Amino acid sequence: MMLQRNRRSTTLALSAVALAGALTLTACGDEKPGPTEASAASIACGAKGGNLLGAGSTAQGNAMDVWKTAYNAACSGTTVNYSGGGSGAGVQQFNQGKVAFAGTDYVLKPADVDASKSVCTAGRAIDLPMVGGLVSLVYNLDGVDNLVLDGPTAAKIFDSQITKWNDQAIAALNPGTKLPDAEIQSFHRSDDSGTTYNLTSYFAKTSGGAWGAAPDKAWKGRDGQSANGSAGVSAQIKQVKNSIGYAELSYAQVNNLKSARISTGAAKPVEATTANAAATIASSTVAGTDGDLALSLDYGTKAENAYPIVLVTYEIACDKGNKADTLAALKSFLTYTVGDGAQKAIGDKGYVPLPAAIADKVRAAVATLA
Repeated sequence: MMLQRNRRSTTLALSAVALAGALTLTACGDEKPGPTEASAASIACGAKGGNLLGAGSTAQGNAMDVWKTAYNAACSGTTVNYSGGGSGAGVQQFNQGKVAFAGTDYVLKPADVDASKSVCTAGRAIDLPMVGGLVSLVYNLDGVDNLVLDGPTAAKIFDSQITKWNDQAIAALNPGTKLPDAEIQSFHRSDDSGTTYNLTSYFAKTSGGAWGAAPDKAWKGRDGQSANGSAGVSAQIKQVKNSIGYAELSYAQVNNLKSARISTGAAKPVEATTANAAATIASSTVAGTDGDLALSLDYGTKAENAYPIVLVTYEIACDKGNKADTLAALKSFLTYTVGDGAQKAIGDKGYVPLPAAIADKVRAAVATLA
């Protein structure tokens, strides 16, 4: 991903094997986690801070549900509230001083950082990686359980250049599969979305020009139908036959949706799994400077078992100038969420725990928030 700031890229010494192995250390099943299940014992509560408000990315919504439940149970003096609305809305609310932190699935742009200086007294907003994940191409197609797509074909589907499921391009990627002679019903996000930004970043890198627009949080494809948030897109795919859309793996799992495998140029198509996304996130680089931890992701990876359409959700906070009445609670909550217990607790919810090298950098950055 090309970042618009002039940054020095520092390669992280990460191990995809170790990261994928860590994914097996997950929390309990589908029940809402109590404080013990999400490692409440490791939560160091800040001073009583009333309501700690956050908003933005819906990609991390299910992770936030896990974390809020555990934190609110352990820290009775503070209530964490997080509303979705999409990455764009979250950054906007943060820069308006309405929330203490925001979730976004794409790094802050220079204009966003400049705008943050009005609410971050003597400071600025910074990107803190917190939730790893992947964008699943979810579909509802009777009789097709192992759909394979690649960058050019997926881009043409979402841009309405391919409109029938039995199109020759799709058939070539799925030999021996009986594809229906049916119109493709494609769904995209109606809100400004970091998930859209990451998907279109993948298209820009791999479609060979089939996707004509630059990566963007706003949908630029032609035609198709829209829905609000990851939950809205997932609900539509579940209900509408012959449909395809995109959502984080967590939403695909909750809704029992099928996810397409991606042909990347590796020996075989890559499944949408947390382990395969971990392999790609493990190769990411830190491109931020001066306390900013924005990552650069390789959407064009051809490594074996590396799923290419990944995303990282960042929590946005002021490096300096956070509101005094919520600073202690903010640091306490973010220290908890980047901890080993909290990261493992979301591992079975379709998320990728942060690699240790990244998590260590985030913990150090959170400790210096002022």
